[in-house]
Amino acid sequence: MSAEYATFGLAPAMRAGEILADGGYQVHRDFVDFVVDGRPLLFRLSDLDAVSPLASDVPPAIFTAQVRSLLLETEAPLPDGRYVIYGCPECADLACGAVTAVIEQAGDDYVWRDFAWQTDELADLELNGYHGFGPFRFHGAEYRAALSSLLDGGEPAHRRRVLLIGAGVAVLAKLAAALRGIGIGADITRDATHVPVEELRQYGAVAFGRAISAQERAAVRRSFEHAGVEVAYVDGLAPIVPLLVAQIEHALERSPVAQRRLTRLVAADGAAGVEVTSSCRVRLTAYRLDRLSRTHTHEVFDGVLEPGRHRIPLDSRAVKGESFVVARTSGSVLVEAMAH
Repeated sequence: MSAEYATFGLAPAMRAGEILADGGYQVHRDFVDFVVDGRPLLFRLSDLDAVSPLASDVPPAIFTAQVRSLLLETEAPLPDGRYVIYGCPECADLACGAVTAVIEQAGDDYVWRDFAWQTDELADLELNGYHGFGPFRFHGAEYRAALSSLLDGGEPAHRRRVLLIGAGVAVLAKLAAALRGIGIGADITRDATHVPVEELRQYGAVAFGRAISAQERAAVRRSFEHAGVEVAYVDGLAPIVPLLVAQIEHALERSPVAQRRLTRLVAADGAAGVEVTSSCRVRLTAYRLDRLSRTHTHEVFDGVLEPGRHRIPLDSRAVKGESFVVARTSGSVLVEAMAH
């Protein structure tokens, strides 16, 4: 390390879910990421699609056990004092691959060292070690305070449920099914006036269809305000299920903007402007409605971008007329309507 100590913190993060082209689903996962020297540790590991062991959808007893494990209050789960730092977001099976490290105490300090990519019980540092990565030495008090706050309820439960309000029953049903498929709860209504407060508190976002009037939207907002519930509001851009899923995923993202990989998307004049904070794979998908309201989907870019701003030309056929662009990394989603 360039300095004797690194700072240690925690921040909310997500692995973005998605409807795949073959009709399958990529599951949505909310988790707590490790922030080392002010930057998510996951961002230093190339373009890794993974989550930490501190996932919000695991049972409370397992979540607590994971925290106590990182505090070295229990035995290491893997030989040689190794702990899983990031694992498979779909199944958490070691066979799928995981980033592991030795965690040990040095006096009052905690040290994370010998990071490796591991697919079985024993790590091969020569073959699969992250050479030149770490070690990281953390002040004991700072390390314990950050992790212990999770045991004290410092990380509030995320309301991963969405209220869908619209007129198109068929689209709403498909959207609700798609959201449930990736792990996000969804309910459909046209009027939230008489929904009990206890139910309103379950929602993290409200999505409006294009046919919902300003008066109806205002009434829904009043219902949540009277219940003292803060939610994210999504104005659906078009009756295109993957597009609406992407909008809702963006609304549910809790990580601070400064700690996201994908921070900017502009869609105008036949090109997309994208800004990323670290090297990562970015995929751009264009959705277009034709004159008969049929949906056309075009995968317009898929590649690794270096940190900074990028201008990516788009196929004119993909973005003519009423069209929209979705930008994705493994942990962020942005959506923009194409400006002509």
